[in-house]
Amino acid sequence: MSAGSYFVYILASRHHGTLYIGITNDISGRLELHRTGRGSKFVYKYKVFRLVHVETFATPQEAIAREKQLKFWKRDWKIKLIENENPDWNDQSSLVERSG
Repeated sequence: MSAGSYFVYILASRHHGTLYIGITNDISGRLELHRTGRGSKFVYKYKVFRLVHVETFATPQEAIAREKQLKFWKRDWKIKLIENENPDWNDQSSLVERSG
């Protein structure tokens, strides 16, 4: 993933578990913050560490607009989005950390 990219991501606690939607320009760094309790208190409290969906954008404005859109979506829509590309809800962290 190229420098200057912005990411909208969805974390899950488990398959069909608690979801968290966030935005960052450093996906690897942000995941590390979440996992060490320095990102979001919600994420750390509910152990929402599994990266199940990520989208890349060229500008922060595009990413912010998409994040807001997803946050207003119904839960069922979010689940369909995740399962469309990641039907088993596998953790995608190693994929983005290797390419980041």
